[in-house]
Amino acid sequence: MNSISPNLNIMIKASEKASKILIRDFGEIENLQVSKKGPTDFVTNSDLKTEKIIIEELKKAKPNYSILSEENGTENNRDKDNTWIIDPIDGTVNFLHGIPHFAISIALRSKNELISGLIYDPIKNEMFYAEKNNGAFFNNQRIRVSKKNNLDECLFSTGEKNFETDIPFRKSGCAALDMAYVASGRYDGYFQNNLNLWDIAAGIVLVKEAGGVINEIDLSINKNIKIIASSANINAKLLKKLNNF
Repeated sequence: MNSISPNLNIMIKASEKASKILIRDFGEIENLQVSKKGPTDFVTNSDLKTEKIIIEELKKAKPNYSILSEENGTENNRDKDNTWIIDPIDGTVNFLHGIPHFAISIALRSKNELISGLIYDPIKNEMFYAEKNNGAFFNNQRIRVSKKNNLDECLFSTGEKNFETDIPFRKSGCAALDMAYVASGRYDGYFQNNLNLWDIAAGIVLVKEAGGVINEIDLSINKNIKIIASSANINAKLLKKLNNF
């Protein structure tokens, strides 16, 4: 196994511990208590419980780090230079419908730079992680973005509604896994508007460390983020196709 930092080790342990709840709840989906935040935003007890466990585990190890998480919002602690960025269930709608395509996403932002990212799909037991200047990995195997050069042979992912394009794409309902799949070469690219930082923070580290290209993103802003991620080979061609995106 490649050597990983103590911080990434903490992130892995926290996600594995929290995932036990998700796996159990996923098996009893019809009994879950669900409330609506907005027309497309649901929050389940599972989101809240998972987030609580992740935060508890991270705090045990690093009590002073600040936290940005989907359900809890921003928590500024003594160490404002280091912030955990957490999405307890990315793909809640899939989770609620019994579709096994959702993930826990945890990233670490240090000063204004993302230095570690982890995306864990508990149902498929697939863990993607990366650290700045240390490469990207899937279940301990090194991963790279796709090598394809021809857009017609590519497969892209988005969550956009009513988006017209002639490139082949699909909607998976989980931004974190879309990014992880770009990093591992399963998808050739991913594009999306109006994202929150916690949806994509871990994915940004993964894609970059897997040799991919991402548009400039201001990491001090938490909402309404636009992302276009792909391999370097096809990035220019993809941007051309998405020129009105």
